[in-house]
Amino acid sequence: MSNRKIGRAVFAATCLDTVATMEPIVTPALQTYHARMRRVLDHIECHLDDQLDLEALSKVAAFSKFHFHRQFTAIFGLSVHRYIQLSRMKRASFRLAYRDDQSVTQIAMDAGYDAPDAFARTFRQRFGQSPSSFRKSPEWEPWLKAFEPLINARNKRMQQIFNTSDVTIREGSPIRVAIMEHRGPPATIGTTIQRFIRWRKAVGLVPRNSETFNIFRCDPRATSPSDYRLDLCVGTERVFEAGNEGIMSSTIPGGRCAVLRVVGNTDDLENAALYLYRDWLPQSGEEARDFPLYCQRITFFPEVPEHEAIADLFLPLR
Repeated sequence: MSNRKIGRAVFAATCLDTVATMEPIVTPALQTYHARMRRVLDHIECHLDDQLDLEALSKVAAFSKFHFHRQFTAIFGLSVHRYIQLSRMKRASFRLAYRDDQSVTQIAMDAGYDAPDAFARTFRQRFGQSPSSFRKSPEWEPWLKAFEPLINARNKRMQQIFNTSDVTIREGSPIRVAIMEHRGPPATIGTTIQRFIRWRKAVGLVPRNSETFNIFRCDPRATSPSDYRLDLCVGTERVFEAGNEGIMSSTIPGGRCAVLRVVGNTDDLENAALYLYRDWLPQSGEEARDFPLYCQRITFFPEVPEHEAIADLFLPLR
């Protein structure tokens, strides 16, 4: 699997690819059609614990129930049933990896399985690991491959469209942070995130009382996988010296920034970064400052439904 594909699907911290691509022409009619389909995806994400039948989902989209399944499959490249299965399994895998307060049995039931054994069999077939093994040491490349249809359905076929009114310029103060650096292939970022979450819980710097940031130190296209760097950060005035967990204190500098809010699937911020660099920056007359692109994670999946996740992407300006 290519480094580019791996980088695009990282979950809480995302590799950014800012190379311009040809964009399809989106007509008002197509935008309206996609908005109706997007309502269905949002409804699914909000009701993963409920029975989701075709008739109810067709009403959400205001489409005929006789044609809805074919329309959905034509747009997203997978059936409604398959989309729901993958959405439930993605939430379950995130909970296994990042929510150690939930048992495997509880996660299996929430994913729609009557028994943990059935969940375990399906999980192993899909990811090559048992749920318990994945919880301890996830293998993210098979995970990514299994979820490619879901990733393509939401990201590639229905990309969020930005315009200049979505970008604000803020004057910010310096932010003191504690950093855990990820260095190495993008495919292993999930393991670093697990360590970061465990450390935050241990020292009491959980998201409800401390802000979360990612600093994108390099472009994966211009960096070998072994040298790839991403900083996982938590806002705190406490001072840490590099120890066993490799935590160090630092500062995100203050100053002017262009800020683009991304609402929805914040696993992949590539489209937002591409808009800032390709469209907004050349038209704005602004110049980028000598500090990397970074983001603040406001709300997180699976703590909220995926379409309610929020990330602010910051482009430092002179």
